[in-house]
Amino acid sequence: MDHKRPVVPFLLLTLVFSLPFYLALNLSGGRGEGMRLYVTGLMWCPALAALIACRIAGQPLATLGWRWPRARWLWLSFLLPIAYGLLVYVPVWVLGLGDFGAGDYGAYAGKMLGFASWPAWAHVLLMIALQASAGLVLSGASAVGEEIGWRGFLAPALITRFGFTGGSLLTGLAWASWHVPVLFWLNYGEETPRAFAMTCFTLSLVGISFVCSWLRLRTDSVWPAVMLHASHNVFITPIFSMLTVANARTPWAIDEFGFMLAIVSVALGAWAWSKRGEAVVAAAA
Repeated sequence: MDHKRPVVPFLLLTLVFSLPFYLALNLSGGRGEGMRLYVTGLMWCPALAALIACRIAGQPLATLGWRWPRARWLWLSFLLPIAYGLLVYVPVWVLGLGDFGAGDYGAYAGKMLGFASWPAWAHVLLMIALQASAGLVLSGASAVGEEIGWRGFLAPALITRFGFTGGSLLTGLAWASWHVPVLFWLNYGEETPRAFAMTCFTLSLVGISFVCSWLRLRTDSVWPAVMLHASHNVFITPIFSMLTVANARTPWAIDEFGFMLAIVSVALGAWAWSKRGEAVVAAAA
């Protein structure tokens, strides 16, 4: 890893490139096809900033981690959000913080997929299969834009300067802060106090940041982080949250603004931190 990566220019460029998309999302109210296009553009701002920052520093683009890892790392990254999603949502369903609603999800899936005459279980299975395949491809096309910036460029630079702990923490805080303008303008998590929602969101991203940093160093590749990010965006809200029928306590517990994912993410981050030695050794090798 190189000490000369221009972190400050990268952060400033990311902010400048993001401003038009922040504004568009705010003025449009973030609805329909426009929201998807604006969000996709926003998610590619860190990548564009990283490419220009590399050019400024004379840094080879290969340092962004294009190396293709062994398949097992991609499978691990794909399955990990499913595993921690179950750790979050099964207790929610069991403890009554929200109800398991396969029937409601089946009705929604039938409406979205256009097979209204099919039974609910068929709608559920088809929707999950499509989300995990075609949906993963679409999600990955956006996630790679973020990860080229956060894990391809920023995490290695900050870990080189501040060590695994400091670098992963700072990357997670930068990653969470970059989301704040959109989250405030679009009123995400409005069912609970804003301070609570943003605290849970920040803890979730910082915890996952440690995991992504570990994967980045352990594999010398940005692709496992891309896969984890894409899989998270496919499974957590579109599947697990949609399978949950809300009651008064549910917004406090689920999704990226609830305490359950924050707890599980911090625990995963602590595990990655405990294994930081082998990741650092692998990166040095």
